[in-house]
Amino acid sequence: MTTLIVNDIQEHCLESPENNRVWVDASNTNLAIVRVIPKNQLEDSQNAITSMKASKNTAELEGMKRAHLVDGAAMAEFISWLERTLQEEERTVSEVEIDTVLTSFRAKQAGFLESSFPTIAGVGSNGAIIHYRAQDDTPLLKELNLQQPILLDSGGQYEYGTTDVTRTWHFGTDVDEEFIDSYTRVLKGNIALDTAIFPVDTPGFVLDVLARQYLWQVQKEYGHGTGHGVGAALNVHEGPQSISPRFQNKSPLKEGMIVSNEPGYYEDGVYGIRIENLLAIVKHKKDGESDDDTDKEKKIFLKFEKLTMIPIQKNLINLSLMTRDELDWLDAYHKEVLEKVGPLLEPNSPAMEWLEKSCQPIDRTMNV
Repeated sequence: MTTLIVNDIQEHCLESPENNRVWVDASNTNLAIVRVIPKNQLEDSQNAITSMKASKNTAELEGMKRAHLVDGAAMAEFISWLERTLQEEERTVSEVEIDTVLTSFRAKQAGFLESSFPTIAGVGSNGAIIHYRAQDDTPLLKELNLQQPILLDSGGQYEYGTTDVTRTWHFGTDVDEEFIDSYTRVLKGNIALDTAIFPVDTPGFVLDVLARQYLWQVQKEYGHGTGHGVGAALNVHEGPQSISPRFQNKSPLKEGMIVSNEPGYYEDGVYGIRIENLLAIVKHKKDGESDDDTDKEKKIFLKFEKLTMIPIQKNLINLSLMTRDELDWLDAYHKEVLEKVGPLLEPNSPAMEWLEKSCQPIDRTMNV
């Protein structure tokens, strides 16, 4: 296919060297294509559709919100099943079975099409492999038990929206203090980015440090970007925006864009931690300000609105590292999750009981 495209472009350039041009973004185009375009015929710039697609309209945003609600219901069904299987049935669950069962719960939701990407279900040391994929009959395949954590990165593709969420779970009681410390710092970074307020047209790399700062305090780091753009019922990775240390990407963050917020920490050969929510970029309004405020001299500021509606495991948090504002954020988030996802679950069902338990206000006397 690439050869056919290259031949067509060459023919186009040779037909009329004086008049024919080729418009591509060379930084995101196959080198084999770029090399056959004479410099005087190359229009090297971003496709105008890219930025238009990145800022979602009202219908797309509503579809994304709906997708995350049903995804939250599917995840509640799944995690309640997984917890019961490990703790009550006292059996282990393979990474492949985790992938299969999780997908089956998503498939029950109206409008589900497929997974938005191959599920990453990494038990123990496999969680430290950034793009790990479990497969049967391979030496890496692990069984989840009560002694090891699991990093679970997954998503659903629905007719009306796309999801991508990561949570790190540990269903046992004997959890290493160093793991809890790292988990807490990852969570603090997630909250710091989530609560950021920033001027319109700020490039994503400016915000990246917010998510890393608490890990840097103890000389820890993660080797991937903090956030990527996400399509509305399209690609789970969509540009041009990103939040990462790659300062070459100066694409501005704009109202209507959707980005992931996924700081992490990975101890090679031991475990991986990542906490990921998807966020919509919305206009920040000051107290008393309305949508009708048309003062064009005022600088427009933006903030994030959470789309992902899935609880964060509370007993992995070192409360002594958390501020009151961060704990308030966590309680408010869980209250929102319960209010929005709860109505989609059967009353008194295992999933509803798990969701209610997981969304209870955090006991601020723990670890203090």
